[in-house]
Amino acid sequence: MGGDEKMPREGGIEWRGAVPVSNGFDDPYFSLAGGLAETRHVFLAGNELPQRLRPGFHVAETGFGTGLNLLALAQVAEVPVRFTSFEAFPLGVDELARAHAAFPELAALSAQLRAGWGAAGLQVGQVTAEVILGDARETLPAWPGRADAWFLDGFSPARNPELWSDALLAEIGRHTAPGGSFATYTAAGHVRRALAAAGFEVARSSGFAGKRHMSRGILR
Repeated sequence: MGGDEKMPREGGIEWRGAVPVSNGFDDPYFSLAGGLAETRHVFLAGNELPQRLRPGFHVAETGFGTGLNLLALAQVAEVPVRFTSFEAFPLGVDELARAHAAFPELAALSAQLRAGWGAAGLQVGQVTAEVILGDARETLPAWPGRADAWFLDGFSPARNPELWSDALLAEIGRHTAPGGSFATYTAAGHVRRALAAAGFEVARSSGFAGKRHMSRGILR
């Protein structure tokens, strides 16, 4: 990690209705137009889930946030799967509860998440989850796992460039199983080029809620 690279900012959160917004990154944790619908469109459908799920399937994620992506995955997982997320600034359990209140259909699963919050592992429905705390530029390269699908869900590349650097996206490629996939809400050119350089066949598809494009890909 070069000395001229910025470190992630921590600045607490504020609320816009039920949506938490990072003060440090000035970006919402999930779409103001509907967080659960966005997760289903971008991360589940973008990785062809739940169709690809099988026992032991491993999903990994950059940016745990409120845990909404984990909850959405748990809602559709009918077999035991694994989930690993990398998060620098975890929310407190009270903040999670306030955010989860926006999704009453996930209430039972979100209660499981909060009950295990802070433990070494989480069991949410059929999903066994681990949240690895710290700067992903350090923790992800040291991770021994490889994912079958990635949810790339850091804050906007313009506001959180550290989580979208060429070096980190190269690590995403190195930590992806053969034939594994990624999906992300961003279609930023430098992100797409870095993922292509990391070995993915990258495609654009329709974004969520009027956003023109998102990105998805398969490891070649």
